Amino acid sequence: MYSHQGVNRTLSSVGGTVAAACAAWEEYLSRCEQQQQQIKSQTHKSQQTTAHLCWGAHVAGGTHHAFRDYGEGFCIFSDIAVAANVLLQRYSPSSSSSSSSVTSSVSLPSQSQQQQQQYPPNPTSSPPTIRRILIIDLDVHQGNGNAALFATNPAVQTFSMHCSANYFSKKERSDLDVELPSGCDDSTYLLTLRHWLKRIEGHSFDDDDADDDADDDQNNDTQNRKRKQFDFIFYQSGVDIHANDRLGRLSVTSDGISKRNAMVFDFANRMECPLVVCMGGGYPKGEDWTSVIEAHVNVYWEAHRYLADAHSKIVS
Repeated sequence: MYSHQGVNRTLSSVGGTVAAACAAWEEYLSRCEQQQQQIKSQTHKSQQTTAHLCWGAHVAGGTHHAFRDYGEGFCIFSDIAVAANVLLQRYSPSSSSSSSSVTSSVSLPSQSQQQQQQYPPNPTSSPPTIRRILIIDLDVHQGNGNAALFATNPAVQTFSMHCSANYFSKKERSDLDVELPSGCDDSTYLLTLRHWLKRIEGHSFDDDDADDDADDDQNNDTQNRKRKQFDFIFYQSGVDIHANDRLGRLSVTSDGISKRNAMVFDFANRMECPLVVCMGGGYPKGEDWTSVIEAHVNVYWEAHRYLADAHSKIVS
């Protein structure tokens, strides 16, 4: 049974993630512009910058089981998929401008347009664009909807780390799927996540032959730029990996989830690109809901604290 309340919630769940993503990117563009002005006026004294540390958060969303023509697992529409497409539509290299107007189709960057961007931006360069987006999905269930939606789209890379014994529907193929055994504890979980984040960080996603037709000056300039793997990251922060979760089947503690969050935040910081945090699963069992609710809350509190600490370190 559908209700007006349910429809409004579904639409606001999508809209909230889109709003958070666009706000984070617009803030990033604003900070890059300010930094360019400081460089031009020779008032920018430090090589360190917090331009990319403009994150967004949505206390909902993460509905990663929705497909193009149907939903499942409490998910009607994939908010992250819609938001990723809006970002590419508005801010990809093939976009005519960074206007907020949305057309009826998504324009994806071609290989020839997927040049490595310089970070921080050069004072004479054009505003940063979004070439590639990463979805980090750490819900206990596979992000099967997003895997299917972006299966043929190299501009959005999907990474899902989930329980091997917790599929409730057909398994899809993400760009990177990592399965964890039932009962997985903090040690195994965190070692696995650390390993694969490092692998992602060290992987070259660009075709080395894509620039063969470019002139030598352009090639030399590109090689001198700092390589940027991604331009934007979505973090689906499901806490149903918690040992006290009703549907989870893993044995990760509250402390383990906090350390997981810190790994993702550190990764986003190293990637030097904006991040948007969305909720995911988290299902209390019995009458004690405290641990699961606190795990949800801590994702956002820890993101806020991470940003505050990072900015204070730069200032000091």
